[in-house]
Amino acid sequence: MRRWMRRVGFVLAALALPLTHAKAGLDGVKIGVLGDMSGMASNTGGEGVVEAVRMAVADAGGTVNGKPVTVVFADTLNKPDIASAIARRWFDQEGVDVIVDLPVSSVGLAVQEVGRERKRILLNTATAAADLTGRLCSPWTVAWADDTVALARSTAKAVVELGGRSWYFVAADYAFGLSMQRDASAVIGQTGGTVIGSVRHPLNTNDFGSYLISAQSSGADVVAFANFGTDAVTGIKQAHEFGLIEGGRKMVAFALFITDVQSLGLQAAQGLILSEDFYWDDNDATRAWAKRFHDARKQMPSRDHASSYASVAHYLKAVQAAGTTDADPVMAKMREMPAEHFGKQVRIRADGRAMLDMNVYQVKSPARSKGPWDLYDRIGTVPADQAFGSLDEGDCPFLKH
Repeated sequence: MRRWMRRVGFVLAALALPLTHAKAGLDGVKIGVLGDMSGMASNTGGEGVVEAVRMAVADAGGTVNGKPVTVVFADTLNKPDIASAIARRWFDQEGVDVIVDLPVSSVGLAVQEVGRERKRILLNTATAAADLTGRLCSPWTVAWADDTVALARSTAKAVVELGGRSWYFVAADYAFGLSMQRDASAVIGQTGGTVIGSVRHPLNTNDFGSYLISAQSSGADVVAFANFGTDAVTGIKQAHEFGLIEGGRKMVAFALFITDVQSLGLQAAQGLILSEDFYWDDNDATRAWAKRFHDARKQMPSRDHASSYASVAHYLKAVQAAGTTDADPVMAKMREMPAEHFGKQVRIRADGRAMLDMNVYQVKSPARSKGPWDLYDRIGTVPADQAFGSLDEGDCPFLKH
């Protein structure tokens, strides 16, 4: 009951914004965090994204060009219709200038259409569908989340090179899972591997038993999970119970987050191979920011949290430089100015893609970990230009005009 009431509370917060969320007006900068506040992605994003955005606002001094910056938030309930309705109201009635987060591909793509209709900026830090900057691209979206092409190219290539030749997919039966399997299968074939089978599961699956039995009986070298959030955690935990990694079989998670690994525990997650553009222990800049986030949230940040901070920080600098919140001049400044991503410079490509290097990690064994968040060994790095598809591959329509 308490969980249900909490979900309802977030929806009501979106439908009837509290007065404290409505004071900024149109003479300031208003940022809307539209995410999963209580469902399967709430740990990897959720209220942690709100905290990361507030950190970016505080680091900008709380104002841009002398005008206040405020933050509102709402729960999509992972439903495209609800998310789209909130976005329309925010843009049309509540004076929101930019929307951040947007987990679940169907939600991200649906809200992107709202942004396109209203010519408003989206900072998409969670949707991984490559179509976001490909055939469904928008001139007013910046995509900071690792997409399915980058995750496939970095993770699949590394695993095939480590000897994982035959693959079996356990994929979510919606846009992300289908795109992830498609893009990874192409890379696997190009690098000398084969996909020998797959199964698809619905959102919020509690029992992966039949899927895992199929994977186990396939004899594949690699069992790959093309899902995320609680589905990924549940599937991997049950895979450990089924003994899927015994006998040298490799297990891959295409969209696993550090918060997921910490939740799983190293006993169940050890040996997993995954790719990310952010890990808290990568360098001095990531460690310093992660400590601040941990002090506030009592957990280390996921890549969604980190991307939300970096994207909002860059957006606010672009608004400052443009002298307006109007979408076209701000987008021009965002593409023109180099972005800062925790010690690394990032450029925003013409299609809105934030070009981030991808690191490949392997989850440590319990014996090798030195603390509760010491979870990864880096086993490779793929430069952004190699990880993400080219502009021609993406086939973004507005670039052809």
